[in-house]
Amino acid sequence: MTLWGGAFSQPTDDTVRRLNDSLRFDWRLYGADITGSIAWATALAEAGVITATEREMLINGLERVRAEFVAGQFVPAPTDEDIHTAVERRLGELIGPVAGKLHTGRSRNDQVATDVLLWLLDAVPRLSALLAGLLSALLIQAEQHTGTIMPGTTHFQPAQPVTVAHWLLSHFWALARDVTRLEQFADTWRDKCPLGSGALAGTPYPIDRQRLAERLGFRAPSPNSLDAVADRDHVAEFLFAAALIGVHLSRLAEDLIVFANPAFGFVRLDERYSTGSSLMPQKRNPDPLELARGKAGRLAGHLAGFLMTLKGLPSGYNKDLQEDKEPLFDAYDTLIALLPPLTGLVRALTFVPERMRAALDEGMLATDLADYLVSRGVPFRQAHGLAGQAVRLAEAKGVSLSALTLADYRTLSDAFGLDVTQVFDFDAAVARRGGFGGTGEVGGQIERAHAWLTGRDMDTSDTF
Repeated sequence: MTLWGGAFSQPTDDTVRRLNDSLRFDWRLYGADITGSIAWATALAEAGVITATEREMLINGLERVRAEFVAGQFVPAPTDEDIHTAVERRLGELIGPVAGKLHTGRSRNDQVATDVLLWLLDAVPRLSALLAGLLSALLIQAEQHTGTIMPGTTHFQPAQPVTVAHWLLSHFWALARDVTRLEQFADTWRDKCPLGSGALAGTPYPIDRQRLAERLGFRAPSPNSLDAVADRDHVAEFLFAAALIGVHLSRLAEDLIVFANPAFGFVRLDERYSTGSSLMPQKRNPDPLELARGKAGRLAGHLAGFLMTLKGLPSGYNKDLQEDKEPLFDAYDTLIALLPPLTGLVRALTFVPERMRAALDEGMLATDLADYLVSRGVPFRQAHGLAGQAVRLAEAKGVSLSALTLADYRTLSDAFGLDVTQVFDFDAAVARRGGFGGTGEVGGQIERAHAWLTGRDMDTSDTF
């Protein structure tokens, strides 16, 4: 069965058919396609285009087709070009000629646009729930390490001491933005139901598109039928969100890969989330983390590729738009596969506080030394220079900053006093940064993180 071809005298070449057919990847749209078709049958009946009896036959038949898909009993035919053809073909086998009335006033152009949107609106909450599971794992670890101090870095150089909780929460808030972004995108998508746009010019039948949109969970129909059949902003937006999630996961993974290296030894990976070497028995490889890092490139590639597909298209629907589904589905599948093992890995992480403490260097307190001088009335720019001179003096003497004598400090400035030694306390340095969002304020951050998760009412108990 094909949904077109009456004006053609020859069958489609097999090579073209194989290139054109999309059932192999748009199969997963069956639920959205059937839901949209049921709503369309209802709208046709309300407009007086079909009878109430025909509507019930169509709806009952469509639900039977859905049940076959759900049960894994649906059998595709060689002539099924795409999911729309497959569903309508099977519907005709089940209920007879009345199935041919379902497509009245509708095009595959507005049909597929609607299907993809419905699928996305269903997919986003599932992805958000998995992200919430990872967020919960990060938060649980943070609660256990509010007092564990580690080196913080900029330019990957030792910078200032921070708590492990602060580091964990830095990744929490990045991924929380990803969830918010997905929610915001999905909310805007509900303002543009494409169904009823026809092929490009709209439908000639008196369909109540507002009511149709609301029936499908949208707030409003798309305002322009020509734009509606070509609009794939939602796919591009999802691919952008997925790519940025990939970037954030990659950064978390890179940190942990470094921290798990024995040269650092800040964390130990659970054996369940590591792999071994086929040659070197001692190896414990962070493969899940490396795959997370690698798949960020895959996700970014999907976004870049799809934008290039869109950028040269003329108005209206073009077959190029069939290229939306494979990157969309693969991006979703990639994240769905990636998040559970990462969540488990984070939950099972063992931190090694003594290795982190041993990696702290008093040079990381040079800024505190400058702040000490500021508290004694020295302008910050001058204090910054004096602290730098102290670092240089300690290096020249081959000692730590705390090992310099008061006389040493006084050679730099009379502003140094006996209490300068109080600067060289890593715990105190962390506590001094207690402003909102600072490493000394992780208790408040943890409370806000809990409130953020609770406010979304996300069940994170079974997400990995």
